[in-house]
Amino acid sequence: MSQLSDRPRTTAVVLAGGTGSRVGLAIPKQLLKIAGKPVIEHTLSIFQESEDIDDVFVLMAPGYVDEIEKIVAKAGLTKVTKIIEGGETRNDTTDRAIAALSEGLAEGEDRNVLFHDAVRPLLSRRVIADCVTALDRYQAVDVAIPSADTIIVTRTHGADGEFITDVPERSRLRRGQTPQAFKLSTIRRAYELAGQDPNFQATDDCTVVLRYLPDVPIYVVPGEEYNMKVTQPVDVYIADKLFQLASTAAPAPSDDASYREALAGKSVVVFGGSYGIGADLAAMAKEYGANVFPFGRSTTGTHVENPEHVDAALAQVYAETGRIDYVVNTAGVLRIGKLAETDNSVIEEALRVNYLAPVHIARASHKYLTETQGQLLFYTSSSYTRGRAEYSLYSSTKAAMVNLTQALSDEWAADGIRVNCVNPERTATPMRTKAFGEEPAGTLLSSEAVARASLDVLLSALTGHVIDVRQQDPTRSAAQASGFEQALAAALDASAETTV
Repeated sequence: MSQLSDRPRTTAVVLAGGTGSRVGLAIPKQLLKIAGKPVIEHTLSIFQESEDIDDVFVLMAPGYVDEIEKIVAKAGLTKVTKIIEGGETRNDTTDRAIAALSEGLAEGEDRNVLFHDAVRPLLSRRVIADCVTALDRYQAVDVAIPSADTIIVTRTHGADGEFITDVPERSRLRRGQTPQAFKLSTIRRAYELAGQDPNFQATDDCTVVLRYLPDVPIYVVPGEEYNMKVTQPVDVYIADKLFQLASTAAPAPSDDASYREALAGKSVVVFGGSYGIGADLAAMAKEYGANVFPFGRSTTGTHVENPEHVDAALAQVYAETGRIDYVVNTAGVLRIGKLAETDNSVIEEALRVNYLAPVHIARASHKYLTETQGQLLFYTSSSYTRGRAEYSLYSSTKAAMVNLTQALSDEWAADGIRVNCVNPERTATPMRTKAFGEEPAGTLLSSEAVARASLDVLLSALTGHVIDVRQQDPTRSAAQASGFEQALAAALDASAETTV
C-alpha cells in the first residue's frame, strides 16, 4: 500500500516492449538472464518490494506475454495485476498503458503512475520513494544524473562527416533515466494533445509533457549511476558484475514464536556443525524445535570431501525423520601461503573441502530437498570479489560458491528448491583464529550473529542470492544501504582479511 493513506493509488508501469537487436539476441533483451534471473524479473521484484507501489502493469513485446505470465507466477510477483502487449513504438506502448490505467476510474479520480524501463534492473527503492513523494507536490517528475562527459552538438556535412556546432555548458546537462512519474490526468492530457500533432515524435514521456503542456513544471529527482540501462552488449557484462557484487541484506529477524512455528517438525542438516557458525546455527534451530543433525569431522567423523560420508549422513537423517528441509554447509579450510610454495596435499585438501565437498553435498541433497521444496545454504567470503596474494586457493573456491549458488538456484527452480549463499564479513570462528591468531575485541562479527542471519535466510523465500551479513553501523542499518553501496563495500572488503 502507499505510505500515506490520502495518497492516490500508485502504479508502476514497466515498459518491456524493446527487442534484443542491439545486444545481438534473438529474444527481447528484458528476458536475458543476468545473475540467474531474467532482467525483467529483477526489475519487477524491485517494485514488488517497494512500500510506495500499490500495483504493477507490464507492457510486453508482442508475442511474449505468456513468458511474462510464467515469470510472474513462478516468482510470486503478486503486485503485477496486468500484462499487456505493447505497441509498435514507445509512444504507442505508453498510449496503451494510459488506456489501461484509466479503466474503472471514477469521475475526477486520479492516480500516480511511474513509467520505468524493464531493462533498468538496478533501480533503488530510494529513487522510487523520491518520485512518489515528489508527486505529492508536482504533476510530472523525471529522474536524472549529472553528465560526467562533455556533450557536443554536431552536424553532418555530406561525405565529409560530422563537425561540432556547439558545446553546451556541462554543469547544466543531465542524463535522463527512469522512472518518469506523473499524475495520470497530466500524462493522459499530454498524449491527447500529442495525438493531434501529425509530426509528433518523442523518445520519452517527460518530453511529451514539456512539449504539449509547457506550463507544467517537471521536477527532477536525483538518479543514481548504477541505474543503468541494458542496451549494448557491454551493458550485459557490467550489470551482471554489479549484481554479483551487490549482496542482499539479510532478512529481518523473527520473534521466538515465529521461529518455532516455522521450524516445528522440520529437519535441518548442518555439515561443518562441530564448531563456529555451523554449531551455533544447529543450536539455534534445535532450540526452536527443529530436528537438527550437525555433522563434523571432530564430532561424527564425517568428512565432507568424501561423497560416501555425505550420502550416509543424509540417508541417516531421512531414515530417522522421513524428510530433509534444509541442508547447510559451513565446512571449510583456510590455508594461507604463496601458491608456488604450497604442497600438493594442501592444494588438494583446499579444493576437496572448499569446492568438491559443496558439489557433492548439492548433488546428494537434491532428491531430498525436492520432496520438501527446501533450501540449500552455502557460505562465501568477501574475498571472492577480488583474489589476494596468499589467498589464491581460498578466494577462488569462495568465488566458486557464488557461481554455484546462482547456477543451482536457476537449475533447481523448477523443483522448488531454493539455493542461497551467506557472505559474512570478518567473523570470530576457530578457523579464523587458527589462521590469524587473536584479534582486537569488537573488530569481528560473532559467529552467533552470522548463525542468526543464516537462520533468517533459511526461513525466507530468497533464492539465488548472496546475502551480506555485516556489523551494524550505528547510524545506518544494512537494510538501508543501497545495492550500489553494498557493491562498493564488498569491493573494499576484498582488500581486508575476511574469512568465515
